[in-house]
Amino acid sequence: MLKKCIGDPFLILPTESVRINDSLSYEEILVQILDRQVRRLRTKDVASVKVLWRNQFVEEATWEAEEDMKKRYPHLFESGGNAD
Repeated sequence: MLKKCIGDPFLILPTESVRINDSLSYEEILVQILDRQVRRLRTKDVASVKVLWRNQFVEEATWEAEEDMKKRYPHLFESGGNAD
């Protein structure tokens, strides 16, 4: 059975601010690194950073591998510390 969906107008993004490719996809741009953590596994430590992306709210920030972010955005890690 179908139900009527009432959308939240605050979650609608203006299409002018998002550059959509011909394949109807877009690239997220890193805005800020919010947090850093190191998780200890049995044989190694895994460093992660909490990343805030453009066009997303703080609640939607994602944890990404720190090494991947260093490769993609080396300018954020040049100071040797956290990029807060």
